[in-house]
Amino acid sequence: MSQEREFIPLNLALMTISDTRTAADDKSGALLRRLVDEAGHRIQEQCIVRDDIYQIRANISRWIADPDVQVVITTGGTGITGRDGTPEAVKPLLDKVIDGFGEMFRFISYDLIGTSTLQSRAIAGVANGTFIFCLPGSSGACKDGWSKLIAHQLDYRTRPCNLVELMPRLLET
Repeated sequence: MSQEREFIPLNLALMTISDTRTAADDKSGALLRRLVDEAGHRIQEQCIVRDDIYQIRANISRWIADPDVQVVITTGGTGITGRDGTPEAVKPLLDKVIDGFGEMFRFISYDLIGTSTLQSRAIAGVANGTFIFCLPGSSGACKDGWSKLIAHQLDYRTRPCNLVELMPRLLET
């Protein structure tokens, strides 16, 4: 962390993907909101969407078309059951996949949940200059994904490099 640089707050959109969660019991969505707020970023919008690839795509497409949303974080739907469709919904929207995110997430998770981490299909990428991070639905996974990976990369003060400093160049041709 470099004290020579000023913090740059970003605009984020949060999506919980679940067939059963409501605003009253969405622990992972509430946790992400709190962590994002505590970090100094702004929440532009937050929603709960059924685990349906077309509803997921529709909402994320709207956000990546909105110049006021710089980052999207989803929670849920990254497992391997029949209803888990977040990666299938998001991958077609991505201009570039950030392979290292899923790799690092599973590496970090291995210390906590052992080989069960292979069931996670956490992914990240860039679409129309918007960063997208797809986390599992557990609050523990959201906490670890945010605090050990995403928060550092969304902080301009992180050295030697971070995703924020790349933002002006994401739409280069």
